[in-house]
Amino acid sequence: MASHRRPKQPSRTRVTVLTTAAAAAVALSSQAANAAPSEKPSKDEVKSKVDKLYEDAEKATEKYNGAKEKQDKLEKQIGTLQDNVARGQEELNDLRDGLGSLATAQYRSGGIDPSVQLFLSSDPDDYLDKASTLDQLSGQQVEALKKIQEKQRSLSQQRQEASAKLKDLADTRTELGKKKKEVQGKLAEAQKLLNTLTAKEKAALDAEQARATRASERSALDSGAKPASGRAGAAFAAAQTKLGSPYVYGATGPSSFDCSGLTSWAYAQAGVGIPRTSQAQANYGTRIYSQSDLQIGDLVIFYGDQHHVGLYAGNGQVLHAPRTGTVVRYESIGNMPFQFGVRV
Repeated sequence: MASHRRPKQPSRTRVTVLTTAAAAAVALSSQAANAAPSEKPSKDEVKSKVDKLYEDAEKATEKYNGAKEKQDKLEKQIGTLQDNVARGQEELNDLRDGLGSLATAQYRSGGIDPSVQLFLSSDPDDYLDKASTLDQLSGQQVEALKKIQEKQRSLSQQRQEASAKLKDLADTRTELGKKKKEVQGKLAEAQKLLNTLTAKEKAALDAEQARATRASERSALDSGAKPASGRAGAAFAAAQTKLGSPYVYGATGPSSFDCSGLTSWAYAQAGVGIPRTSQAQANYGTRIYSQSDLQIGDLVIFYGDQHHVGLYAGNGQVLHAPRTGTVVRYESIGNMPFQFGVRV
């Protein structure tokens, strides 16, 4: 027989708790809905954040370039040292073979005397320290032993130097990896921000930059300024041929560049070797502190830490490789914090 008892009613306390929780959930949902539109940054906010990320990436890029340059130099130095050690070891072996021949000759003529036995010891220094024994040797024998001693010392020094440079190389490669990862992280973060823009917003940003570039190019070409020197003019002319080439961090041409990669490549075309990084280029020539004294082809250093460099183009314009996502172009010198120029 079915039960006709009424179901148990929830307590007032429980009803109150549930009602409060439901209300809170509705309120949170409403707040989230209202807040959602403001979470998307505006076009100008995205541009500002992206520009900062690109600046940070370029700082890391110049440090990456410095580590890469150091790595290349260390590899060459280590290669040279290792070749020298190998040749030195061959020479040492020949010297020891000569002593062995002397010992053989003495043995055939009646046995090896104590002085020659010391010749063949593994520690010639110990032998030379025994002055009384030197009296038993001929001048030729002493000279042969001294050559062995000098060669052993030289080889020991070169091996120690190579070992130190190998450790330095390992540390440099570690630093290189860290800087590469840092650059890639900044660029990925910037791209993520750019992806939040609509197609219309992206087009608007591109159009703004294109207008600015055209204005800078017209201003530079109309300046009538003269180059600082024949080689500065040649370097600037070389850089002009690369207008439109993409910025790629760590690139030194001929089809893509970073900022110091462009300037070092341009001067190389003029037959002048300048350092690889912007910081090193800042200390290469004569500094020009007044913008009014700049001439075409002078290096122009930007930012307090000197992490960006371009070529002066005249009329307050600079020709440079700005950052990832851009190409070699003209730009107003006032768009970045000018530090000084460098006349090469």
